[in-house]
Amino acid sequence: MPLPSGLNYVHYMKPIVVLPLILSFFLFFSCDKKTKIEKAVEEIPVQIKVNRFDKAFFETAPQDLPKLKQDYPFFFPAGNDDSVWLEKMQHPQWRELYTEVEKLYANFDGKTAEIEDLFKHIKYYFPETKMPKVYTVISEMDYHNKVIYTKEMLIISLELYLGSKHRFYEFPAYITQNFESNQILPDIASCFAKTKVAPPNDLTFLSQMIYVGKELYLKDQLLPETSDADKIGYTKEQLMWCQENESYIWRYFIENKMLYDSDQKLIPRFINPAPFSKFYLEIDNETPGRIGTWMGWQIARSFMENNKVSLNDFLKMDAKEIFEKSKYKPKK
Repeated sequence: MPLPSGLNYVHYMKPIVVLPLILSFFLFFSCDKKTKIEKAVEEIPVQIKVNRFDKAFFETAPQDLPKLKQDYPFFFPAGNDDSVWLEKMQHPQWRELYTEVEKLYANFDGKTAEIEDLFKHIKYYFPETKMPKVYTVISEMDYHNKVIYTKEMLIISLELYLGSKHRFYEFPAYITQNFESNQILPDIASCFAKTKVAPPNDLTFLSQMIYVGKELYLKDQLLPETSDADKIGYTKEQLMWCQENESYIWRYFIENKMLYDSDQKLIPRFINPAPFSKFYLEIDNETPGRIGTWMGWQIARSFMENNKVSLNDFLKMDAKEIFEKSKYKPKK
């Protein structure tokens, strides 16, 4: 699906002369605004202590298990005999997994600072947010729950951030591509966003797209230094494919009358994680999954660029209204 080309150089020469001046003007004021926000964020007092339950568990001597259970009661559900935990502590495969986690995360200070910065941004936009207690664990490789966030607790499963090519992983590549260290913050931000984004009012494809688009727009605000690729969980090549083919994607959705279609098969085709998006065309294998998610993100961005609405109000707004006021036009 190549992009159209052949712009007339002579025709566009004159605007290009003044374009740098215009861009510099807007860049100056954009950077100034960003600086004011970031300065305010920096002043917000946030201190995170990361409780390394993974270390505590695998470095506890068997005879000290009662003390560990006393310190972390919520990780030891009732009904399991102590023999279950003692066996896990000493099992060669679990200990090998712990060794692999320690290779990357023996020192967690850098990630702790990043998590603090994320919660400073959260507190800036949502001052009422309480700081959760943060725990790192080694769990059962449940990639649906790499991070668990509640108002009281944030749990990070470090065995799912060892690198996409790690020998322990037997999942499809489109899943493991996000098993990287740089996905910890985006995953935390996603979990937080789900507590703030109002669910769709209907089952239309448009509502589903804008619902996930709101989550990504919120990540724009909470993770200003994070790349778009990392925010959505794409490779650089996948992101570039979307950018280069945005007008074709949009045309496909419009020509096939998908926006107000309530067919729930559109969700796995274009929104849920998948190895590729399903246009049912020859180019499908070249596409990244979740094209509809990326498109919803662009609509959300366009709306916020063209309307004066608070972030909190935007997150609660109806998808149809957002779309109609977004003035969204795909980039060609």
